[in-house]
Amino acid sequence: MGQFLPADHTRGDANTIGGYMAVHARPAAFEGSDSASYSVEIVTDTTGDAGRPFGAYLLFIRWRAEDPVATGHLETDFLEFAETEEAARNAVGALPLNAVKALLDGLIRARTEASAKPWWEVMRTEGEPLS
Repeated sequence: MGQFLPADHTRGDANTIGGYMAVHARPAAFEGSDSASYSVEIVTDTTGDAGRPFGAYLLFIRWRAEDPVATGHLETDFLEFAETEEAARNAVGALPLNAVKALLDGLIRARTEASAKPWWEVMRTEGEPLS
């Protein structure tokens, strides 16, 4: 069971994704263009590139309407690169909430378009030549 924690606006700018998470002490949540609920987390990973060793991206978890059960996820490509995990996370954390919502809706749109195509069109889109 969750508990109500009052917002602490001294912890950051609640209009950015990182600031929102700091101010409210929880992940941000959005209604996607598909009417589903999504929570979002900033994730970091190594890139394998010595010049920019860490990257950060957004992971959106889709939630079922009736129960708090995860039913899928969407993720962006790396959005920022940095020398440290913290720097990459902070760079993505500076994204305004409306930009994060636009990224989510773009991922939903791409998923919807891809699922409407036959497999051979998806292959062509991905650059795989048909024989």
